[in-house]
Amino acid sequence: MTSQEPVLVLKEVSRIFPSGDQEIRALDNITLTVYPGEFLAVMGQSGSGKSTLMNVIGCLDKPTSGSYSVRGREVSGLSPDELATLRCKTFGFIFQRYNLLPTLTALENVEIPAVYSGTGKAERFAHAKKLLKNLGIGDRTSHRPTQLSGGQQQRVAIARALINDPPVILADEPTGALDSKSGTEVIKLLKDLNAAGHTILLITHDQKVAENASRVVYLADGKITHKDNSKNPEIHQHRHSGENQNRPVSKNNEIPTHPGMTQKDVSIKLLSSASEAVSMAFHSLRVNIFRTALTLLGIIIGVASVVAMLAIGNGSKQKILDQISAMGTNLLYVRPGAPGIRSAGNPITLTLKDVEAIQEISNVAVVLPARNGRATMRYGNIDYASSAQSVGSGLPFVRDWLVAEGSFFNDRDVKTRAAVAVLGQTVKDILFPDGSSPVGRYMIIKNIPFKIIGVMTPKGASAHGGDQDDVVFIPVTTGIARLFGTNFLSSMTIRVENLDKINDTQIAITKLLIKRHHTEDFRIRNMESIISTVTETQNTLTILLGTIAAISLLVGGIGVMNIMLVSVTERTKEIGIRMAAGARMRDILLQFNIEAVVVCAVGGVFGVLVGFVAGTVAESFGMKAIFSAEPALLAFASAFATGVIFGYLPASKAAKLDPVVALASE
Repeated sequence: MTSQEPVLVLKEVSRIFPSGDQEIRALDNITLTVYPGEFLAVMGQSGSGKSTLMNVIGCLDKPTSGSYSVRGREVSGLSPDELATLRCKTFGFIFQRYNLLPTLTALENVEIPAVYSGTGKAERFAHAKKLLKNLGIGDRTSHRPTQLSGGQQQRVAIARALINDPPVILADEPTGALDSKSGTEVIKLLKDLNAAGHTILLITHDQKVAENASRVVYLADGKITHKDNSKNPEIHQHRHSGENQNRPVSKNNEIPTHPGMTQKDVSIKLLSSASEAVSMAFHSLRVNIFRTALTLLGIIIGVASVVAMLAIGNGSKQKILDQISAMGTNLLYVRPGAPGIRSAGNPITLTLKDVEAIQEISNVAVVLPARNGRATMRYGNIDYASSAQSVGSGLPFVRDWLVAEGSFFNDRDVKTRAAVAVLGQTVKDILFPDGSSPVGRYMIIKNIPFKIIGVMTPKGASAHGGDQDDVVFIPVTTGIARLFGTNFLSSMTIRVENLDKINDTQIAITKLLIKRHHTEDFRIRNMESIISTVTETQNTLTILLGTIAAISLLVGGIGVMNIMLVSVTERTKEIGIRMAAGARMRDILLQFNIEAVVVCAVGGVFGVLVGFVAGTVAESFGMKAIFSAEPALLAFASAFATGVIFGYLPASKAAKLDPVVALASE
């Protein structure tokens, strides 16, 4: 032997499992010492406690009572992560049923413990390939377990146990599922490993297999019945000489816990772990592609809804604001009727005298009086009911509305109450369907002939959805005297010269009209307040649309959580294998959380793209969509956060699984 120090020491170890009102003593006061370089066989029939003993020795389970130390350090006080590190660095497991992950290749299965020990990708790849080659299956590295024979699978399991070069190999019935030839080959491999310096603990119920060990311990009903040290008398001498009792342990034999690592080293290790977790997450998602697609669908719909609905909401708002702005932002609107009082029809409060008075106020450029009503227009044998608006000559200037054909009436036409008319584009198209020019022709409005002197350029829909081109303009004086018969106005539109002084001008007009009317029987609004009201309304609508979309994203997140919980249940065995290979709680938590994050991130990317496509399609149906980076980034960030939040619960559940329970899962 190369050392007299024991590597494993169990003193009066018991493992008790509750069973209703009774207890099952799987291990009953086991005392055992194992030295470096030993080949120890633990033999017993089924139910004797062999596997429980291996689980305790391999730190997959903790004893109920007694003391167990590895390389001189008591393990009962170690945290789950410290136990994981101990398994990773000290033990290599060879299971009876191989416990290979079916979704990984032989090479990838071998690499698992090296991933959790922090070995670089290139290094562990080369080492795993070399191990498989030395074990005679170098040509099967890319095959999955289902493509390998039982003997080949067990060789893969042995290579996995050796990848971190652990001092102790724990083999639980390694020949139990093999034919005699393959079993003989596995035993030879174990003897070769022992000859190379590895401590071998072999669990078996076969006397012939146990005879290959240098020492045999017999178990029955959880107790050691007797020991056979005949092939290793040195152990017998050490046991009685007391050399294995309370011997100090050198620092080199302590449980590895990253001694001397700087903060930079820790950061690099965490970054490497995250990178490996991302790689494993993508692999897992590819393997379960149909389930992944269904999970992605929920996130894609949620993100796409957010992007598309916010784009359409912002587009609708901008469309209305553009329509209002097209009327001019430096405008004041005066309507008859006292503030806060709804009146039927148009109250008689505003007159042309008020227009003349307001025109004298500083900063007022043009006052546009209007008297509106409905009237039937006739040209030839075509009758059409439209809006007849009698206005001042300043309409093209006040409303930034150009004349397409002919001209607009002037101040002289207004003063002389001329029977002239200017058509909107809609009225022109209806009365003159042949496309001929109406300028110079006569039309009848309420049995009064009007000469058509112009046609306005198309204006489109108003902010309220009406057709602004469905109108005929005539001089305000003509309308009052010859069409409507009353000397009052429907409204006044005032264009100011300096927009910065519009509020002062509004105050001045208010004071003037109150002085003239001796009461406030009118209402004044400027475009700024109208735009503010419309913006507030549309923002509310956009928020409502965004909230509805966010709910769909929330539902998608709940779907992710449910799928991940199902995934944890289905992959319990895999989690147990990874824990046995040295995966810490952090590693399992990171892997499953990153899987959820990857799903949501990928779904977020596709959702943003689908949202842009949906918005573009909506535009083809006449809606307006305005895309910006903020909603897309917000939706993607929400999807990412959804993965973190809703992935944590399943990941936490996976990380907290008991290694023994997880390994026993089918």
